Amino acid sequence: MSSNERTFRELGLSENLLRALDELGYEKPTPIQSASIDPLMAGQDIIGQAQTGTGKTGAFALPLLNKVDIRLNAPQILVLAPTRELAVQVAEAFGSYAKHMKGFHVLPIYGGQSMHQQLSALKRGPQVIVGTPGRVMDHMRRGTLKLDALKALVLDEADEMLKMGFIDDIEWVLEHKPANSQLALFSATMPEQIKRVASKHLTNPVNISIAASHTTVESIEQCYVQVSQHNKLEALVRVLEVENTEGIIIFVRTRNSCVELAEKLEARGYASSPLHGDMNQQARERAVEQLKSGKLDILIATDVAARGLDVERIGHVVNYDIPYDSEAYVHRIGRTGRAGRTGMAILFVTHREMRMLRTIERATNSRISPMKIPSPETVAERRLSRLGEQIQETLNTDLDFMKNAVAELCTQLEIDTDLLAAALLQQVQQERPLQLPQIQERQRDSRDERGSREDRGSRDGGDRPRRERSSRPSPTSFGQPEGLKDNPDVKMNRYVIDVGRENGVGVGNIVGAIANEANIDSRYIGQIQLYDQVTTVDLPDGMPKDVLTHLRKVRVCGRPLNIREAGDETFVDSGRGAAAPRRPRGDRPSGDRRPRGGDRPSGDRSSAERRPRKPRDNG
Repeated sequence: MSSNERTFRELGLSENLLRALDELGYEKPTPIQSASIDPLMAGQDIIGQAQTGTGKTGAFALPLLNKVDIRLNAPQILVLAPTRELAVQVAEAFGSYAKHMKGFHVLPIYGGQSMHQQLSALKRGPQVIVGTPGRVMDHMRRGTLKLDALKALVLDEADEMLKMGFIDDIEWVLEHKPANSQLALFSATMPEQIKRVASKHLTNPVNISIAASHTTVESIEQCYVQVSQHNKLEALVRVLEVENTEGIIIFVRTRNSCVELAEKLEARGYASSPLHGDMNQQARERAVEQLKSGKLDILIATDVAARGLDVERIGHVVNYDIPYDSEAYVHRIGRTGRAGRTGMAILFVTHREMRMLRTIERATNSRISPMKIPSPETVAERRLSRLGEQIQETLNTDLDFMKNAVAELCTQLEIDTDLLAAALLQQVQQERPLQLPQIQERQRDSRDERGSREDRGSRDGGDRPRRERSSRPSPTSFGQPEGLKDNPDVKMNRYVIDVGRENGVGVGNIVGAIANEANIDSRYIGQIQLYDQVTTVDLPDGMPKDVLTHLRKVRVCGRPLNIREAGDETFVDSGRGAAAPRRPRGDRPSGDRRPRGGDRPSGDRSSAERRPRKPRDNG
């Protein structure tokens, strides 16, 4: 029997892990898992080259969990990940695999999270730490993260950490790990710098290379809707109204989300039911049978509950929460397009999750097309059309009594039949109104007016030219955002940050900091223009408020970004060419005393933070 055909039990995993894998619905190891588990359990270092979505988290988590001593409340496994999103994802995977390991604790640590919260959690002695490099290094320097008992260290997506400027942090952490600890490096590509790190720090590593499996689902139309988290429900309702389908499965990640979404859809008049692993078998079978018979139109399901589900009536699969790997995505959308029928798979994606969308496209060798959220007018037309169909059926019944009732009501209320009909229609449509609220989108009308202001001439009057003070131009405003060459459909917005050339910042610093802290793929970071004291950067429109709030506090080259929309800010000539902007008077926060130029704010900053050419993931 080849290694690829071995079961998890034959790989020697503990009973607690095998039980968890069985409950999660894992049937057999993926190729990267089959190749990695043996050498990692044997204590060898490994270099694994595999794409995201091939099961690599299980490839290192399962064998390393097998070696964890639950009685020891100290970090025994450390995983470095490029983004907080991936750190949380990997930590959740560890928690799922170790659900039957009593006394096990895993802790994700990353910038933007409360330091006090992390310190309290570290005192409880988690056996596994998953973190971004900068925050891990911060805790090590503080002495709040000790690696004395460390058995293994994993570099997850090493090439991404290189792109984001974390290579120095990684080197520093590797130099401070115990000499006898095991090391595993996973990367989709192997650039020279990663090879140098591997040759320097790994001991006789086992090299594993797994090609991504390309799975194409021919009979399923695949599309995605880009929407912010707080607008997801409204967008879902609009999609459900417009799409023609018999049965729908909506996938979410957790049991709580499953129950909550089912309740919200029921409240809006949709015949729906949750389907999750904590339901008893009888309740699950009843929900599936109701979907098959047509008594139920929508199932909201978790991955575990939907495994093995085969209902021909399912025409649509909606990924309300994006899956964390391509295999889960393929399993999900495989619930439709069965028995020679066509199906449709719709994926809801936030700005932060665009990177995972591209990973799924590569892994499945398929194109997932963008889909616009149906407009309120489109939904209203569809609902009115359906209402017309229902009324047409009613017209074939005996309506003599109702005609008399209409005449009597019109006389009693002293109104005509048109107004009565409108009032009755309003009453009938209370639960599913024809008029929907607008999904909030930022308007840019003020930018259309800005061009006229720019043509008004200089403040010193007349046509007298202003004296040249620098070889660099001194613009009067920040201008318009530029579209992305490779993604022209993505609407962009221009932002200003309070760090510039005088602070020693480079474009790489800005890209690394924003990509990590906002979890944005670098391909969605647009034009960056450096000035003396500020920088402009173009980002996708509709950035979540909580992300912007966090980015304002992030430091680059010792200074907080203080990011805000460019809006109507204008430059003031300071005698050094492109100078600091002047904010509209009403927009200046009171007590704003930001240091100018290269002045460093007071407070002890780490040496890593002072390096000008490397982004950080400060909290």
